Amino acid sequence: MSIENKKTQEDVSGEVITVQRELGDTLKKIVYVVGILTSLFHLWVNTIGIMPEIQRNAVHYGLLLFLGYLLYPLSKKNPEKTLTIDFIFAVLSFLVGLYLVLFENALHARNEVPILPDLIAAAIAIILLLEITRRTSGLIIPFLAFFFLGYALYFGKFFSGLWNFPGVNIQRLLYRMYFAPDGIFGTIATISSTFVFLFVLFGAFLIKSGAGDFIIKLAVALMGRTIGGPAKMAVFASGLMGSVSGSAVANTVGTGSITIPMMKKTGFSPKFAAAVEAAASTGGQLMPPIMGAGAFIMSQWTQIPYLKIVGVSFIPAIMYFLTVAFFVHLRAKKIGLKPLPKEEIPKFSEVLKEGWQFFIPIIVLMGFLMYGYTPTFSACAGIAAIVVSSWFNKKTRMGLKDILDALALGAKNMVTTGVILLCSGIVIGIVLLVGMGIKFSMLIQAISGGSLLLTIVLIALASLILGMGLPVTASYIVLAVLAAPAMTMLGASLIAAHMVIFWYSQDANVTPPVCLAAYSASGIAGSKPLETGFEAWKLAKGLYIIPLLFVYTPILFEGSILAVAETVITATLGLYSFAVFFEGFQLRSLNIIERILFGVVAFLLLYPKQYLHAAGVILFIALIIIQKLSSSH
Repeated sequence: MSIENKKTQEDVSGEVITVQRELGDTLKKIVYVVGILTSLFHLWVNTIGIMPEIQRNAVHYGLLLFLGYLLYPLSKKNPEKTLTIDFIFAVLSFLVGLYLVLFENALHARNEVPILPDLIAAAIAIILLLEITRRTSGLIIPFLAFFFLGYALYFGKFFSGLWNFPGVNIQRLLYRMYFAPDGIFGTIATISSTFVFLFVLFGAFLIKSGAGDFIIKLAVALMGRTIGGPAKMAVFASGLMGSVSGSAVANTVGTGSITIPMMKKTGFSPKFAAAVEAAASTGGQLMPPIMGAGAFIMSQWTQIPYLKIVGVSFIPAIMYFLTVAFFVHLRAKKIGLKPLPKEEIPKFSEVLKEGWQFFIPIIVLMGFLMYGYTPTFSACAGIAAIVVSSWFNKKTRMGLKDILDALALGAKNMVTTGVILLCSGIVIGIVLLVGMGIKFSMLIQAISGGSLLLTIVLIALASLILGMGLPVTASYIVLAVLAAPAMTMLGASLIAAHMVIFWYSQDANVTPPVCLAAYSASGIAGSKPLETGFEAWKLAKGLYIIPLLFVYTPILFEGSILAVAETVITATLGLYSFAVFFEGFQLRSLNIIERILFGVVAFLLLYPKQYLHAAGVILFIALIIIQKLSSSH
């Protein structure tokens, strides 16, 4: 083959850092054209196109794997030597996806009895999916899928008691994984080929239209005049950018390349600057209106409208970012930092004048969702709105080339996430086949002794362990299918159970020993990775505390508006007190007694009892007065 490829580069468009092939001219054109066709197919099939769900998912599989095998080489050290086999795998992936489209009706005509070509296509589809998942996200996810396949096929019969499973034959397993609605092309693939793809494409169009630069400038204009402004700017910008990108790592690298140097220049240590960016970027996936792919999966599984999930997520997400901002503010005052010089801060009115049009797509997206349209149709409307609104400013005007570039970028950005979701379909299919979800829930209940709090702690620990090897979306999928039933059986509401798992599935980005977002930020800041990880873990404490409020308080609007407001106010004060306790500083450095008392205030305000909230507020006010009086002398 005459296609040239030179070396590899890091890719952070998905949820993990992987090695991506640097494309030569010919290969670049192939990927570009196929990327455009992939995005156009998904736009067509999610708007005016009519296609059976499983066939649409099969084409989705074929197109993503075709791109994946060209982008991610078999050999990371010598990618040029494996290009031929990668190209063969790419074509074969598309063909096994196309096979289902062409021969599914023939299978139905045979009363669902597969023949040898069906089984061969199914086996190849599984093998190719496991291999591309290994290339794009490491060994953990394909190993899990392989383990579950082996459990259902063979070694489940060697387990005793609750975990015993007699096994299925290879023909039935291949049929369930390839042709049945609970396999590779089942529910998870549907989510991937509809909601997730279109919102990733929405994000690609926003970035391509210049929204990323606008978000950074807006953050500087709003936060630059405050103490610790660059760090608060990082929190603000990362919240907005994370909602668009859907990836903590991509968010860290994208905004961190600008915010981390600014924070260091202002006077923050490299470790703290990197930790702020990692903690804020992790929260980006919790911020509506887009959030991460897990939000779409949650909506599909629970049948809770996506708009409701978005609606109840706003306040907790804002509280999370406020927690990070509290740490930033206290640290800035502690080390005596000053606001940015006026000449470095753009005027808010000028920034708004240059980029006001970027609010239009978000308004259109939310408007369509609120009016009752599906998330897929709303995302398509939002994409169209991006193009139209870009024409309002000569600097951001998108021409045909820009639109084609955005289509290609969206498809490329979807590869890693899409592959992870498709491979997760294997795990979910086996869990449903062998009834493992019920078994796992029974095990959690037995260990926790029926305690909901202990169950939540176990889920948090499990999410941390899973997150060391799994991306956020995969971690949420595994825990949701295995642990959510246990929480609901112990009294948690359906939305609270899934929101807890969704939040805790983010924790591996900032929790040592493996914390990709923190390590990515440390590379930009020049700080020690593990120290940065521990600092990010401290700043992201809201990620561990706020989910408890989902279960024990009405914060998800599961009570009166008055009760929700009371919870939000007292919990926010509690989170601030928590930050003061950790930093040992409020208006001045705290002595040991004051520090302990702020810890007590945090506990009183966060514990779900109103009489304790009242005591906490009184003690909080008293401590603030004491601080002001003593610092004035």
